[in-house]
Amino acid sequence: MPSAISVVTLLTDFGERDYFVASMKGVILNINPQARIVDLSHQVRPQQVDEAAYLLKSCYRYFPEGTVHVVVVDPGVGSARRPLLVTSSRYYFVAPDNGVLTDVLQEEVSVEVREIENKQYRLDAEGATFDGRDLFAPAAAWLTRGQPPGSYGRLIRDYVRLSSQEPAWEGQALVGRIIYVDHFGNLISNVTPLHLKEVQGKLRRSRVTIRVGGTVIEGLTSHYAEGSPDAPQALINSNGQLEVFVKEGSAAEWLKLGRGERIEVS
Repeated sequence: MPSAISVVTLLTDFGERDYFVASMKGVILNINPQARIVDLSHQVRPQQVDEAAYLLKSCYRYFPEGTVHVVVVDPGVGSARRPLLVTSSRYYFVAPDNGVLTDVLQEEVSVEVREIENKQYRLDAEGATFDGRDLFAPAAAWLTRGQPPGSYGRLIRDYVRLSSQEPAWEGQALVGRIIYVDHFGNLISNVTPLHLKEVQGKLRRSRVTIRVGGTVIEGLTSHYAEGSPDAPQALINSNGQLEVFVKEGSAAEWLKLGRGERIEVS
């Protein structure tokens, strides 16, 4: 278990127009004025838990040990869904029990999952619509003040996990899915270099063919500059995932595709 430091990250679907994010930060700073708050993103599409899970997975490990990661993408706010404190050998995670921490629970070691039950770590409020401010923010802030995880609540093992979407073979093609579209319109898939090696080994070929949205892409480039503004290309991105892009353009707009679409490798 790491020693909590005063770094708190926030990942939400709140956007930046309203008072929601500012209120969370105010609560944290009231409890620990020395806290350093880092915004991972507040542009998750509303209620898209799997999108938040992807963003968290992509960046949480680059923070110092002891960082407290707070995720509030919470379609079940105010319901019986449980608030969680997850402690690993390196980090703390505070989030609703809706599967948003699925990848963290798979990747981290020495993981403990607790339900946040202690009312000392939440604010009193008339309604039950803003657990980001009233529960998750104070729970995170008190960790940075040295409160022990064991004081938050009981250990649980029946936490929610998102269903896995691993690529699968269909005939002579390995079929994956587009799992994220970034700010540039790049289509990021769940196909990894290990999957590509599997295709190459099974089909006995050195170069792969990618089919997405009716477009055929032969082989991979190594970086964006090798691409073309006139047609989609593919590469392995820095997160180790097969990505379809258009040089200085948007593959999502070019192909008229988004999350959930098929991508075939053969």
